[in-house]
Amino acid sequence: MTGTLFGLTFLVAAPFWALMILLPRWRWTERIIGSPAIVLPVLVIYAILVIPALPDLLPVVTQPTLEGLREAPGTANGAAAAWAHMIAFDLFVGRWIWQDGNDRKIGHWRIAPTLVLTILFGPLGLAVHLLDRRIG
Repeated sequence: MTGTLFGLTFLVAAPFWALMILLPRWRWTERIIGSPAIVLPVLVIYAILVIPALPDLLPVVTQPTLEGLREAPGTANGAAAAWAHMIAFDLFVGRWIWQDGNDRKIGHWRIAPTLVLTILFGPLGLAVHLLDRRIG
Protein backbone atom coordinates (compact mmCIF):
# COMPACT_ATOMS: atom_id res chain seq x y z
CA MET A 1 0.00 0.00 0.00
CA THR A 2 2.86 2.42 0.77
CA GLY A 3 4.18 2.18 -2.79
CA THR A 4 0.74 2.90 -4.20
CA LEU A 5 0.29 5.94 -1.94
CA PHE A 6 3.75 7.18 -2.88
CA GLY A 7 2.85 6.89 -6.56
CA LEU A 8 -0.48 8.65 -6.08
CA THR A 9 0.96 11.58 -4.20
CA PHE A 10 2.28 13.53 -7.16
CA LEU A 11 -0.45 12.25 -9.48
CA VAL A 12 -3.17 13.90 -7.40
CA ALA A 13 -1.20 17.18 -7.26
CA ALA A 14 -0.08 17.27 -10.90
CA PRO A 15 -3.39 18.48 -12.40
CA PHE A 16 -3.28 21.58 -10.21
CA TRP A 17 0.29 22.34 -11.25
CA ALA A 18 -0.72 21.83 -14.89
CA LEU A 19 -3.55 24.33 -14.54
CA MET A 20 -1.28 26.97 -13.01
CA ILE A 21 1.55 26.47 -15.49
CA LEU A 22 -0.16 25.48 -18.74
CA LEU A 23 -3.64 27.02 -18.47
CA PRO A 24 -3.18 30.09 -16.28
CA ARG A 25 -5.83 32.18 -18.05
CA TRP A 26 -8.49 29.48 -18.40
CA ARG A 27 -11.59 30.60 -16.48
CA TRP A 28 -11.77 27.33 -14.54
CA THR A 29 -8.16 27.61 -13.39
CA GLU A 30 -8.90 30.57 -11.14
CA ARG A 31 -11.97 28.84 -9.71
CA ILE A 32 -10.09 25.63 -8.97
CA ILE A 33 -6.79 27.09 -7.80
CA GLY A 34 -8.64 29.73 -5.80
CA SER A 35 -9.45 27.11 -3.20
CA PRO A 36 -6.80 26.02 -0.71
CA ALA A 37 -8.67 22.69 -0.67
CA ILE A 38 -6.62 21.62 -3.70
CA VAL A 39 -4.08 20.22 -1.24
CA LEU A 40 -6.65 17.96 0.46
CA PRO A 41 -5.99 14.85 -1.67
CA VAL A 42 -2.29 14.97 -0.76
CA LEU A 43 -3.12 15.66 2.87
CA VAL A 44 -5.33 12.57 2.98
CA ILE A 45 -2.44 10.47 1.67
CA TYR A 46 -0.14 12.05 4.24
CA ALA A 47 -2.59 11.30 7.05
CA ILE A 48 -2.95 7.67 5.95
CA LEU A 49 0.83 7.30 6.11
CA VAL A 50 1.51 9.30 9.28
CA ILE A 51 -1.36 8.62 11.68
CA PRO A 52 -0.54 4.92 12.18
CA ALA A 53 3.11 5.85 12.76
CA LEU A 54 2.46 8.64 15.29
CA PRO A 55 3.84 6.73 18.29
CA ASP A 56 7.17 6.38 16.48
CA LEU A 57 7.14 9.86 14.92
CA LEU A 58 6.16 11.98 17.91
CA PRO A 59 9.53 11.64 19.65
CA VAL A 60 11.28 12.45 16.38
CA VAL A 61 9.39 15.72 15.88
CA THR A 62 8.99 16.82 19.50
CA GLN A 63 12.65 16.27 20.40
CA PRO A 64 14.39 16.33 17.04
CA THR A 65 17.92 15.13 16.61
CA LEU A 66 19.87 14.85 13.40
CA GLU A 67 20.12 11.07 13.86
CA GLY A 68 16.39 10.71 14.51
CA LEU A 69 15.47 12.86 11.52
CA ARG A 70 17.84 10.87 9.36
CA GLU A 71 16.34 7.54 10.41
CA ALA A 72 12.64 8.45 10.21
CA PRO A 73 12.45 8.71 6.42
CA GLY A 74 14.74 5.68 6.13
CA THR A 75 11.76 3.35 5.82
CA ALA A 76 9.40 3.05 2.88
CA ASN A 77 6.55 4.48 4.95
CA GLY A 78 8.74 7.30 6.24
CA ALA A 79 9.98 8.22 2.78
CA ALA A 80 6.45 8.17 1.35
CA ALA A 81 5.22 10.36 4.21
CA ALA A 82 8.11 12.80 3.71
CA TRP A 83 7.29 12.93 -0.02
CA ALA A 84 3.61 13.65 0.70
CA HIS A 85 4.66 16.33 3.18
CA MET A 86 6.84 18.03 0.55
CA ILE A 87 4.24 17.75 -2.20
CA ALA A 88 1.48 19.19 0.01
CA PHE A 89 3.52 22.18 1.11
CA ASP A 90 5.02 22.79 -2.32
CA LEU A 91 1.54 22.79 -3.85
CA PHE A 92 0.24 25.17 -1.21
CA VAL A 93 3.20 27.50 -1.76
CA GLY A 94 2.86 27.16 -5.55
CA ARG A 95 -0.81 28.14 -5.27
CA TRP A 96 0.18 31.21 -3.27
CA ILE A 97 2.90 32.13 -5.80
CA TRP A 98 0.39 31.80 -8.65
CA GLN A 99 -2.21 33.94 -6.89
CA ASP A 100 0.30 36.53 -5.68
CA GLY A 101 1.82 36.77 -9.15
CA ASN A 102 -1.61 37.34 -10.66
CA ASP A 103 -2.53 39.92 -8.01
CA ARG A 104 0.73 41.79 -8.64
CA LYS A 105 0.35 41.49 -12.43
CA ILE A 106 3.66 39.64 -12.73
CA GLY A 107 3.83 38.16 -16.22
CA HIS A 108 3.16 34.46 -16.53
CA TRP A 109 6.44 34.11 -18.42
CA ARG A 110 8.05 34.88 -15.03
CA ILE A 111 5.65 32.92 -12.82
CA ALA A 112 5.69 29.65 -14.81
CA PRO A 113 9.43 28.97 -14.39
CA THR A 114 9.14 29.85 -10.70
CA LEU A 115 6.33 27.32 -10.34
CA VAL A 116 8.45 24.65 -12.02
CA LEU A 117 11.29 25.49 -9.63
CA THR A 118 8.83 25.22 -6.74
CA ILE A 119 7.73 21.76 -7.88
CA LEU A 120 11.34 20.59 -7.98
CA PHE A 121 12.92 22.51 -5.09
CA GLY A 122 10.09 24.15 -3.12
CA PRO A 123 11.97 26.65 -0.95
CA LEU A 124 14.11 27.84 -3.88
CA GLY A 125 10.98 28.56 -5.90
CA LEU A 126 9.57 30.53 -2.99
CA ALA A 127 12.84 32.47 -2.65
CA VAL A 128 12.84 33.33 -6.37
CA HIS A 129 9.25 34.51 -6.19
CA LEU A 130 9.93 36.66 -3.12
CA LEU A 131 12.81 38.30 -5.00
CA ASP A 132 10.77 38.58 -8.19
CA ARG A 133 7.87 40.31 -6.48
CA ARG A 134 10.27 42.95 -5.15
CA ILE A 135 11.43 43.63 -8.70
CA GLY A 136 7.82 44.03 -9.78
